[in-house]
Amino acid sequence: MKFGYTILYVDDVRRTLDFYVAAFGLSVRFLHESGDFGELETGGTALAFSSRALMRQLGKQPSAPDSGAPCFEIAFVCDDVALAVGRAVAAGARLVQAPEAMPWGQTVAYVADHEGYLVELCTAVGG
Repeated sequence: MKFGYTILYVDDVRRTLDFYVAAFGLSVRFLHESGDFGELETGGTALAFSSRALMRQLGKQPSAPDSGAPCFEIAFVCDDVALAVGRAVAAGARLVQAPEAMPWGQTVAYVADHEGYLVELCTAVGG
């Protein structure tokens, strides 16, 4: 078994893909012609998005994210956290926590994407 993808529920899949391309330098792997599902290329595991409208059609009631009370986070590992934060904020992300050196040697910062999902930007653990 291998971990294939994580799906976040959003209002507008195309807008979200565009945001992640601009904010984090990712590329679009797939966008369904309906516009209700898309994936980003992130390495071995895709970051995917499904419209909340589609989920409601499938009988689910997805809730909106709250970066102030998150139930999970997305994390992107990078070499220069401050640079990554600047790019994300310039693309419309909201700064939640400025880059900070952690006692275990990792630099960590947090932004919220345009939907309110919490995104960690960090250096590699031990790196």
